[in-house]
Amino acid sequence: MNWDDSTEIPAAERLVGASADREDQAVEAALRPKDLGEFIGQEKVREQLDLVLRAARARGATADHVLLSGAPGLGKTTLSMIIAAEMDAPIRITSGPAIQHAGDLAAILSSLQEGEVLFLDEIHRMSRPAEEMLYMAMEDFRVDVIVGKGPGATAIPLELPPFTLVGATTRAGLLPPPLRDRFGFTAHMEFYEPVELERVIHRSASLLDVEIDPDGAAEIAGRSRGTPRIANRLLRRVRDYAQVKADGVITREIAGAALSVYEVDARGLDRLDRAVLQALLKLFGGGPVGLSTLAVAVGEERETVEEVAEPFLVREGLLARTPRGRVATPAAWAHLGLTAPHGTTGGNGQQDLFGA
Repeated sequence: MNWDDSTEIPAAERLVGASADREDQAVEAALRPKDLGEFIGQEKVREQLDLVLRAARARGATADHVLLSGAPGLGKTTLSMIIAAEMDAPIRITSGPAIQHAGDLAAILSSLQEGEVLFLDEIHRMSRPAEEMLYMAMEDFRVDVIVGKGPGATAIPLELPPFTLVGATTRAGLLPPPLRDRFGFTAHMEFYEPVELERVIHRSASLLDVEIDPDGAAEIAGRSRGTPRIANRLLRRVRDYAQVKADGVITREIAGAALSVYEVDARGLDRLDRAVLQALLKLFGGGPVGLSTLAVAVGEERETVEEVAEPFLVREGLLARTPRGRVATPAAWAHLGLTAPHGTTGGNGQQDLFGA
C-alpha cells in the first residue's frame, strides 16, 4: 500500500483494512505462530530465513540484520518475533515514527543486551539523524554520542553489544541505499493465495475454539484480500454472526450471509471500494476521470480514495490509473453486473477505435 507519511488514513476502521487496531493486536498476540514451522505461507522467505538463522546458531553468532518489506498484515512483526525465538534471544520493539532524534535511538541501542533482536517497524519513517547513527551501529556496533553544543561539542564513542536489527517497511523504495546495503538478508512479503489463507483460517479457528467447515473457510479466504490479518478479522466477525444467528458452526452459507451484513462482497470489496467503482461507472461512464472529481463524487477525501481504496482496486484489475485519469476496466463492469457503453475506454485509457 502506498502510504503518504504526512497523511494518517484510518484504514484500520474498515473491516478489510490491513492496518491493525487494538483489538487486532490483542487477538494476533494469541494467534501468532511461535516458530518457522508453524508460520503459514511465504515459502521462499521461510526457507531462506531458516538457512540464515541455522547458520548463525551453528557459528554461535548473532544473526545478520534482516529487512522485511511488504503490505501491512502479511506477517512482518510475526517473523521478527520468530527470529528472536529461533535465536533464543529477547526482542525490543519500536517504530520509525517513535525515533525522531538521534538521542532516542542512542538510548535504545545502548540498553540492548548481547544478541538481542531490535524490531524497528516503519523503518522508512525514522528521522535522518537517527538513520545516519544507525549506519555505524549496524556495521561496527558502535555509536558516537555527541556531548555539548557548538565548537565545544565532542563525540564520545560508545561500543554496542552485537545485536540483530529487523527492519519492517511498507515502502522499501524510501529507504536510502546505504541503509538497505547494511542488511545481510532482505525479503519481500507477497500477498497470500486463497489456499494459504484457508490454512490460516483453520488454524485460527482451532485456537479460537470455532467450528468451521472447509467451504466456510474458503468463503472467508476468498474475501480476505490475500492478507492474513484481514482473514482473521473476518473470521471473528463471522464467528459472532454464527453464534447469534445460527448454531455456531461456520459454513459457506453462514460466512456469505455474515459478510453480506458487513458489506464485504465475494471479491473482498467493501462499501468504499464499491462506491468508487459505482461513481466511476455510473456517473462518468467508466472514465477517464480525475482523482479529485472522483473523490467529490464519492464524498471522501482525495487521499482516502487514492491511498485506501485504489491500491486494492488496481491490484484486482478493476481500475487503472492513466495520465488522463482513473479508468474502469471491463472486469469492473462485470463485477457490478453492468454493461459497458459502446466505445468506452479500456484499462489502458485508450479509445477503442473498433468498438470491440
